[in-house]
Amino acid sequence: MPQRMTKVNGHTTRYLDYGSPVKGAKDLVLLHGLGASSERWLLVAPTLSKYFRVIVPDVVGFGYSDKPTVEYTMDFFIDFFDGFLQNLGIEKPHLVGSSFGGHLAAEYAIRNKRRIDKMALVSPAGAMRTSTPILDQYIMAALYPTFENALKAFSDMAHDPSIVTEEMVVDFVKRMNLPNAKYAFMSTLLGMRYSLPLRGRLSSVIAPTLIMWGDEDRMIPVQYAKDFREVPNSELVVIKDCGHTPYVEKPMTFNRIILKFLAGKEELVP
Repeated sequence: MPQRMTKVNGHTTRYLDYGSPVKGAKDLVLLHGLGASSERWLLVAPTLSKYFRVIVPDVVGFGYSDKPTVEYTMDFFIDFFDGFLQNLGIEKPHLVGSSFGGHLAAEYAIRNKRRIDKMALVSPAGAMRTSTPILDQYIMAALYPTFENALKAFSDMAHDPSIVTEEMVVDFVKRMNLPNAKYAFMSTLLGMRYSLPLRGRLSSVIAPTLIMWGDEDRMIPVQYAKDFREVPNSELVVIKDCGHTPYVEKPMTFNRIILKFLAGKEELVP
């Protein structure tokens, strides 16, 4: 993997940097979900890098980036992401955010209207104010990271449990056992819960926005997609027979939809 490190506000941050063969290629930043890491995008990033320079950070507090003992508020994450983009010289990227990463992307687009080109929100958090049994199960797996707990959480999160690999489960367990990982996870949950509501503010987003959801998402059900349609220039695509992570469960479908939205491409480069 094209792994790199940078210091953002004093915190060592790991990220993947897929250079593109296309001269002057647009920057595309992918933001993972709660408790995840840049590895979640490995099934789609190489193909996307044929069209864009793809940047995939381990958001501070997660993956193999630093996990400082701070309050993980949305203000903290916005400051982090702003510093990260500045470090890499990224001025106006395309932005794709999944789940928690979708919440962060939407908040960033609200506060920095002219600094995002196009945005895709994949089963974004931020509208659902109560939990679901699948989310509760995932939280339990994060706090008690055994192989069995993580396997059940990932399997129930997906429409087809066969997509869950042993490597995926082992990596999650390993990361959640890192120092301060559980603290960062729970502090982020609280930070999301007590953040400013997105409703009533999404109408100020000016970036063209794609909202993507799996029709069988039981972590954050597709009914919450309607809240994000408040973005003026938005469209909704619902993927059939898909759970919470389309880029893991249906990577080819995901890439086709994303490339059509971002670049008007109907076919993938071999």
